[in-house]
Amino acid sequence: MSYPEPRYLGENGEVNAVYRPVDTTPELDSPTGNRTHYLATHATTGGEFGLYRVDMGPRSPGPSTHFHRSISESFFILSGAVQLYDGDRWITARSGDFLYVPVGGLHAFKNDSDDPASLLLLFAPGAPREEYFEQVAEMTRRGGKELEEFRIRHDSFFVD
Repeated sequence: MSYPEPRYLGENGEVNAVYRPVDTTPELDSPTGNRTHYLATHATTGGEFGLYRVDMGPRSPGPSTHFHRSISESFFILSGAVQLYDGDRWITARSGDFLYVPVGGLHAFKNDSDDPASLLLLFAPGAPREEYFEQVAEMTRRGGKELEEFRIRHDSFFVD
């Protein structure tokens, strides 16, 4: 195995790091008690990856079983217990547990417990997932052709 071809060809490096303090206000607060923090968006990383922290309220449903055609998705549980579907079975994942879902892999997640939970979502390569997170509740409410087109535009193919 070898490293990818160099993408930075300068001699001295650059000052270009992006810092996000822990007390930064989340970008999304949902009526179900979920909060989403945009830690590193596709715009921030130049499309390399997207990293989001999701704080789920108690008994918070997540997306049903789906897959992505162009991005992988990884889950790292920070706190609480999150139900993760790995395409074969539901797993109770706890703090420190990790699940990687390759492109095309069936998956889902939810918080079935009476306690809050927090997890990191990593998408690679980075895709503009912010619009998806911001509009999915409204599009689901609308349903029909509009929801179907929204899901396709955001590389989300649901199977149930």
